[in-house]
Amino acid sequence: MARTLWVIGLAALAVLVLYGMRRGWNNRKRRHAELVGSLPPVPGELGSLWELLPASVGLYVGTTVAGDWQDRVTTATLGNRSGATLRLYPTGLLFDRDGTEPLWIPAAAIHDARVDHKLANKVVPGVGMLVITWRPGDRLSGAQLVDSGFRHGDDTDPGTWVDAIRALPAGTTDSDSDHDDAAVERQEET
Repeated sequence: MARTLWVIGLAALAVLVLYGMRRGWNNRKRRHAELVGSLPPVPGELGSLWELLPASVGLYVGTTVAGDWQDRVTTATLGNRSGATLRLYPTGLLFDRDGTEPLWIPAAAIHDARVDHKLANKVVPGVGMLVITWRPGDRLSGAQLVDSGFRHGDDTDPGTWVDAIRALPAGTTDSDSDHDDAAVERQEET
């Protein structure tokens, strides 16, 4: 009899824990849905544009709330880790992800890019991963920033990608970015 009570008690505790986890996950999804809004569609004219760098095959690590490398965004498949091909165009960045829809980040939405060693609960050794900070949805000002990460699968230097992303002509819409002054100078020269 005592054994049966222990089993029933542990089963009830397991159900309670699972209920709490599900409720927390749903609250996170709701919060992130408000954060992300609608993702920009992939432009149809990409086939006619040239790529600024050769495409890189690697791992799409995921997307987190900017400044919190462990707060994985759970809406719109942004939190799903997958193989991907990264392409850089003059108008933006394309993550062609395996098994899910592609992620397009317009140049106007890009806030910054950097090389980092951690994102979305993944820590990588060596040269690190490319992390792009951007504003999701159609709210390019005032919206919460997010970080999307990509781990190159070959010996590509992520620093080269950082420089190329920072040099995008329509990039960086925020005045507090480290590379805003250089981007404004480049736009004034052209």
